[in-house]
Amino acid sequence: MDWTAVWLTLKLATCTTAILFVVGLPLACWLATTRWRGRFLVESVVAMPLVLPPTVFGFYLLVATGSKSPLGQWYEQVTGSLIPFTFSGILLGSVLYNLPFTVRPFTAALEQVNRKFIETSWSLGVSRWRTFWRVTFPLSWSGILVGMVLTFAHCIGEFGIVLMIGGNIPGVTRTLSIAIYDDVQALDYQSASQTALLLVIFSLIVLTATQYLSKRGWPI
Repeated sequence: MDWTAVWLTLKLATCTTAILFVVGLPLACWLATTRWRGRFLVESVVAMPLVLPPTVFGFYLLVATGSKSPLGQWYEQVTGSLIPFTFSGILLGSVLYNLPFTVRPFTAALEQVNRKFIETSWSLGVSRWRTFWRVTFPLSWSGILVGMVLTFAHCIGEFGIVLMIGGNIPGVTRTLSIAIYDDVQALDYQSASQTALLLVIFSLIVLTATQYLSKRGWPI
């Protein structure tokens, strides 16, 4: 088993989950409270990775961040390196592709919070910021946790988006799913079987935990 790929996959999943917690929570909060009629457009954009093939998503992301794109040229001037075929590249792809797995559960959890509790806090003179962290967040924490678990689990098994934007560079962009593909290509079925079994066990644990939380009334 490629333990470097294991470490890289865990690093990618952890960083993606952390970034999406910071980015997805404000977006989900806005979606849960806004009355804007165009909200469905934002929801559609957020949900696009659910129906868009990873290769298509990865291709356009590769073009948008390549050396000939404005974003790619700006990033190269600032950092001295390109976005594609680096850990930063697969992290960007992972964050964008996993956005719905974070935002949708977050939004569902926030929408279930009783508005009377929030309004009562406001009437007592508590600021909106403190109300969110003292009232809204604790009451929706279960659904937020589910979203983070689903995001982390989905990152572990990513293949198409990582391969398109990151290629297959050992120690840099070679994750577990790509390692399985390489082992099969090399006819090393024993190593592929070990890695695949690890992912199956992990997926089973995540699904069991998610179903358990669902049975306890946590929104999914």
